[in-house]
Parts: sequence; C-alpha cells; structure tokens
Amino acid sequence: MERHRLIDTRLESLRKRIVQMSNEVEKSLRLSMQSLVERDSNLAKEVLDHDDVIDGMELEIDRASIEILALQQPAAGDLRFVIAAAKITPVLERIADHAGNIASAAIELNREPALTRYIDLPRMTSLAEEMLDKAIEAFTDGDSTAARRVIAMDKEIDKIYHRVFGELIDYMVSEPSASTRVAHLLFVVKHIERIGDYVKDICELTVYMIEAEFIKHSPGTVS
Repeated sequence: MERHRLIDTRLESLRKRIVQMSNEVEKSLRLSMQSLVERDSNLAKEVLDHDDVIDGMELEIDRASIEILALQQPAAGDLRFVIAAAKITPVLERIADHAGNIASAAIELNREPALTRYIDLPRMTSLAEEMLDKAIEAFTDGDSTAARRVIAMDKEIDKIYHRVFGELIDYMVSEPSASTRVAHLLFVVKHIERIGDYVKDICELTVYMIEAEFIKHSPGTVS
C-alpha cells in the first residue's frame, strides 16, 4: 500500500510538471507572436532568454521519469503514462524552439519598415495555443476521445497555412521590395504549421497511453 501511494505521488508530481512546462511553452508562443505584431523586440528577446527555463524543465521531467521507471517499476497503465510523459517533453521543447524562431524573425522584421498586414498569423497562433492547451488537458485527464478531437483541429491550421502561404507569395511578387520581409513571414507561417503537427504528436501519445494503440500514420484515423 505504501509503495502504491509513493508511485501515485510521483506520478501526480510528474503530471503537474508537464502542465507547468506546457504553460510556459504556450506563453512563449503567445509572446513571440505579440512581439511580431506589436514590433516589440524587447519582448522577443524575453522569449529567447526564457528558453533556458523551458530547457531546464525538460531536464527535470526527464530525471523524474527515469527515477519512476528505475525505482518504482510502474504497472502497465502507469508505465505507458511515464513513457508518454518522457516523449511529450521533447515535443514541448521543440514547440518552444519554434516560438523562439518566431521571436528571432520578429527582431529581424522590426529592423525594417513595417509591412502593411500580418494576414492571419495571429489567428493561426491562437489556434495552435488552443490546441496545445486542450492536448495537455486531454493528456492529464487521460481522455483519448478529447485527444482525437484536438488532432482534427489541425486541419483548420493547415487550411489557413495554405491560404496565407499563397497570399504571401502573391504579395512578394507584387511588391519585390518587400521580398526579404515576406520571406521571414513565410518562415513564421511554417513554424506555426509545424507547431500544429507537434501538438498532434502529443495527442497521439495520449491515445497510446489510454488505449495502448499507436495511431500515427494509421489508415482511417484523423492523424
């Protein structure tokens, strides 16, 4: 009984650390887009500086996962949770890296005259944030049905991505003097699209954790 209580305590601590790391990553994503739209290079630098904190959280979760696996020998369901947690943290770290890349693009763009519009970039970012929030909630709640719903949300990001990418190319052709600045935005759009893909990875790990089923690249799934 004492051993089960110890495992439950460690698993709950691990769950809370995942949520904390996700909150920090979501914050970085939100602030990176804010720094771009508001042309705030100081805010962009804060995002870049904060990446060390997120990296540190990843290492802490890695250590906690290894300790549980090595010392507690969790049963099947808990084992899948720990494995999923260990795989989710590097995904969150990659999302943070993309947020940092957006912040770096903002710093470059802020050195040049402002473009007239940012099209749907804030909308794409908001969707990515919502997906991440719901994905982590599905993971911590152990809700594979909710995880599958989040996977389906990525279609909206992809739809916006293809439209915005085309609009930016057209803008580059019509305004050659803006080509370098538009190129930065093309990379930003791609970063957001990739974030949506990474959130899908988190959801697929949640499905694995609950259903013991790998759905990535499976025919007939929404992944």
